Amino acid sequence: MSELNGSDGWVRRFHPAPRAAARLICFPHAGGASTYFFPVSRTLSPGIEVLAIQYPGRQDRRTEPLIDDLHVLADVLAPVVRPWCDGPPVYLYGHSMGATLAFEVGVRLTQEGAAPRALVVSGRRAPSTFRDERVHLLSDDDFIRDLDRLSGTDPRLFQDPQVVEMILPALRNDYRAAETYRYRPGPRLDCPVVALIGDEDAQVTVEEARVWSEHTTGRFDLGVYRGGHFFINDHAADVMRVIREVAAGRTPALPGQAIALRG
Repeated sequence: MSELNGSDGWVRRFHPAPRAAARLICFPHAGGASTYFFPVSRTLSPGIEVLAIQYPGRQDRRTEPLIDDLHVLADVLAPVVRPWCDGPPVYLYGHSMGATLAFEVGVRLTQEGAAPRALVVSGRRAPSTFRDERVHLLSDDDFIRDLDRLSGTDPRLFQDPQVVEMILPALRNDYRAAETYRYRPGPRLDCPVVALIGDEDAQVTVEEARVWSEHTTGRFDLGVYRGGHFFINDHAADVMRVIREVAAGRTPALPGQAIALRG
């Protein structure tokens, strides 16, 4: 059973593990919810306790105001996450938009003297890379077609007008947040960063992912998997292995065009 913890239900603790050797805080993708990480929590517990962030405007927080600025969202989340950094070593993980948000929260935690032990990101280019994307401005039909292209949402959901009316505002809000995000130059992280991408993901190239190395003074590793934007669904077992290796302080074995750099 899930436990609601943190300020106003921001943090979900599906499988409490008070004796865990490490704690993983997970940040969902655009339109995503904390429940996306329920299988991750179940798999990694009890060795690694998983905390999943629940953004406002979805599921049980559906009536709460949406936040369409990742800097504002990181400002809100950092003090929520901070108390969880006083226990076992904390690691951050985010997919797509969640990767950028995890980075921004990690920067704030580092500035407060509570730096994460490592940051694992997937399906996202480095914060300082830029693309002029405006998907959030598309009509509903075109917006849905773009979502379908990424294969991250069950297409059957979009056949029900009531479901569309319920989930589209959060999706469009998160796309706006991700597409209008602009990196603000500042201190780098001082922990290892591991970036995972799919070789068919139109949202991030190897070159864009490699730039993550410029955002840390620590070690950087890049792994390239077969698949698109949600390659993590097809390679879940291997992604869990990578997280376990990172949490154990080991250099993860990565597939494809694995690249290791020092920041």
